[in-house]
Amino acid sequence: MSPELVHDLMTQTMIVTLKVCLPVLLTSLFIGILISAIQALTQIQENTLSFVPKLFAMFAIIALSMNFMAGTLGSFTESLFSLIVQAD
Repeated sequence: MSPELVHDLMTQTMIVTLKVCLPVLLTSLFIGILISAIQALTQIQENTLSFVPKLFAMFAIIALSMNFMAGTLGSFTESLFSLIVQAD
């Protein structure tokens, strides 16, 4: 395996990881900012207040984007397996 191929595989792996994780992370970020703004406006400083809305929102985003996540991971796995077959 050449160093260029390893570099390309690592780059593709990082891109696929970002594609799969980004919807959940962005949802958590936006819900956290929204809850923080509400806490700042109402001066309620409860750390656990943002946990439940974040949890429900992340579950909803995972359920809605599961098809995209599975498709992205499946196509990456197929391309990885084809590279393994070609290496033999």
